[in-house]
Amino acid sequence: MDKVIEKISDIESAATSIMDNANERKKAFAKKMEENTAAFDSDLEAKTNKKIEALRTQMEVEMNRQLEKQLSDSKRILTTLEKRYEEQHSQYVEDLFQTMIKE
Repeated sequence: MDKVIEKISDIESAATSIMDNANERKKAFAKKMEENTAAFDSDLEAKTNKKIEALRTQMEVEMNRQLEKQLSDSKRILTTLEKRYEEQHSQYVEDLFQTMIKE
């Protein structure tokens, strides 16, 4: 009977040892998963920030290009208006004068 109790005690000790070992492995696995998750999050954040910065730069370049085009168009229109005024300002004055005296 003592041998049976001794065997049961040995089995219980072995089971406890196995359970303790499993718990330690579980903790190590959980820690490793936390580290992997943190590394993934950090990598994802860095990639996202890099893409955002690239988009911001691209948008800034496009905005500057459009601004230059608008500035060029405005200068062209202003030049055309000034040229037309220089060529026809006498006619504009005459037309305005005629409109004013007709009333």
